[in-house]
Amino acid sequence: MKVKRYIVTPDKHFPLHDQKAINVLCKAIEIVKPDGYIDLGDVGEWFGCSHWQWKKKKRPPLEIQMPRIDQDVIDVNKGMDQIDESLDKANVKEKYMIEGNHDDWMNRFYEENEHKVFQVYKFKNAVKLKERGYKYMPIGRYLQIGKLNFYHGHHYAGIQHTRNHLLRLGSNVMYGHHHDVQQSSVTHIDGTKSAWSIGCLKDMSLEKNDWLGGRSINWGHAFSIVDFYHSGLFTVHVVQIINGKTSLWGELITG
Repeated sequence: MKVKRYIVTPDKHFPLHDQKAINVLCKAIEIVKPDGYIDLGDVGEWFGCSHWQWKKKKRPPLEIQMPRIDQDVIDVNKGMDQIDESLDKANVKEKYMIEGNHDDWMNRFYEENEHKVFQVYKFKNAVKLKERGYKYMPIGRYLQIGKLNFYHGHHYAGIQHTRNHLLRLGSNVMYGHHHDVQQSSVTHIDGTKSAWSIGCLKDMSLEKNDWLGGRSINWGHAFSIVDFYHSGLFTVHVVQIINGKTSLWGELITG
């Protein structure tokens, strides 16, 4: 029986991504040649339309905001181009984009200003998902393949968020959002279920962490390889990237 293989990637937050980690991912795609690709969202930071930047401040006129938002669109598309180039080389046709909470900021920006801006500022249009060949999953939606569910990961938090997901959902699930690498299993009456948080691909250096006040983080760079086989059963291989390097199938990949 042929295995159907997917590469699954977490938060990149272009242009605040870690370029070495992205390079490792792209090389891995070309080595693995998966049948499909799943992006768990927060593909962009989208700072230009973030409501956080105007906290305790008066939001400026739209013409002041637009140059930064337009630059975000350019930067995120450049980041996606890197990954899509490797997916094209590997002849990957089945691609999914699961919208993250940062990505949804673009939708909110459009909704607040729809009488003044074009629909190109909706997230799915800004990153050209249709042209790129991605199937679009709006924020909050779950993508189910076999016996595993995928979504961005923003519903259930806490230190043990993988366990919280299992207790609330009762199903196998994989997500990003929390930026750390974590896995839990719980046995239900119908068998064991597991949840995976697969880290991020965002820059984790201290000078980039002003948004966290410079405090320590437990984030990790990673992506996953998921193989589906008989009756929707699957195996998960979480590939961690340490200092821009990883080992995959006995081969050292350097970013």
